[in-house]
Amino acid sequence: QYKFRDLTIEELKDVSKTYPNFTFSMNTYTFKDGSQKDLLNFSGTVPVKYGNSYNIPIRLWILDSHPFAPPICFLKPTANMGISVGKHVDARGRIYLPYLQNWSHPKSTLTGLIKEMIAKFEEELPLYSLSSSDAARQSELLSYIAKITEGETDMKSRSKMGGKNEGCFNKITVVGAGDLGIACVLALAAKDVADKVVLLDLSEGAAKGGTMDLEIFAVSNVEISKDFSASADSKVVVLTVNSLGNAQTYLDVIQSNVDLFRGIIPAVSHYSQNAVLLVASHPVEVMTFVSWKLSSFPKSRVIGVGANLDSERFRYILTNLLKAEVLAKDAWVIGEQGEDKVPSWTSCNVAANQTEAMAARNSREKVASRAMEVLKGKGQRSWSVGLSVADLTDSILKDKRKVHSVSTLAKGCCNINSEVFLSLPCILGTSGVIEMVRLEEDPLVQEKLQSSAGSIHDLQQQLKL
Repeated sequence: QYKFRDLTIEELKDVSKTYPNFTFSMNTYTFKDGSQKDLLNFSGTVPVKYGNSYNIPIRLWILDSHPFAPPICFLKPTANMGISVGKHVDARGRIYLPYLQNWSHPKSTLTGLIKEMIAKFEEELPLYSLSSSDAARQSELLSYIAKITEGETDMKSRSKMGGKNEGCFNKITVVGAGDLGIACVLALAAKDVADKVVLLDLSEGAAKGGTMDLEIFAVSNVEISKDFSASADSKVVVLTVNSLGNAQTYLDVIQSNVDLFRGIIPAVSHYSQNAVLLVASHPVEVMTFVSWKLSSFPKSRVIGVGANLDSERFRYILTNLLKAEVLAKDAWVIGEQGEDKVPSWTSCNVAANQTEAMAARNSREKVASRAMEVLKGKGQRSWSVGLSVADLTDSILKDKRKVHSVSTLAKGCCNINSEVFLSLPCILGTSGVIEMVRLEEDPLVQEKLQSSAGSIHDLQQQLKL
């Protein structure tokens, strides 16, 4: 069941060689949402110097998307040990480290993770010795922790606490706490699209990424987390992250984004296996393709925000500024984001004769040209993209069957034979793209789409996935 079996085995061999005391097994792990999987895991002790030398017991669970997703790590205290809750350990013994948050294959390895674990434990010892009376009082807590580290969730205690089963309501995860991620969260909250919005802040440092103000003002139904497991059972996962590295060329910038996605997509796909992935990262066509490849999701459940915002603006301009409401009804902006986007229609009125048809086409093209000129002056700010994301998410969660111009797999459309994503009018519902709406045949539009597909495909061929 492991997608990358050979890579996983090689890593486990390295662990065994470096830490021969570890024992390996296959056991059932139960996730927060109650779903279960048989996962490889290993347990043993790591040497930590904190004045004296200590052997700290740990247990690591290897996800089936390893090495593209980080393991789940726990302390495994004995009956005479207490857990020191701190920066890197919670009350259940779950271990949190920067190495896990920034996990990215092939840079990140299990042996590298254990080395950082030792280094952090030497700064702040995660366990302490209990007296015999303390150990007795702690037995019930340890029993619960043992269940957690064995991969069992105490569902009864959770139901007593009145917790709502996340599988029964609408939950959205927004990945990335930059300006765009925050804008998406606020737009989703304003439109009351979901019962719960999780913001995954993958930045380093407690106040980085712009999440501090969200915490201060306590936006309703919004949870901020650095742990991928918080995204479990999301109906929609919105990707807003972009690499801020020191890349020199455009290709280097995109490759940095691809490297970033390699540590994100397998993890969110693992925790929300039935989600729709909605990509807002740049360049949206390429990053939607990358998300599709890394997730192994069906094409219908991986879409990009594409030209949804441009299309809504285009139709608004036609209706309200140019008073061409009839034309606006079936008008769309399609293709790729940027200067190469093109206007198109999904249907047109049938003219009485060829002369009238030609006149109608010329009139429509003039109006479209004027509308596109107005559209050029409109930038895509974070808040406007956030509103577009909320609009798309609303159509998906409420199964509205509404038509949007979104980035979808264009292979087979307009004689495009390569695996590229372009914005095309699509009907959206709970399963993502339900159907692609047929475009009016226009040789010029088809030529532009084919040109965009060719340049995007050439770019993708240069990337290392």
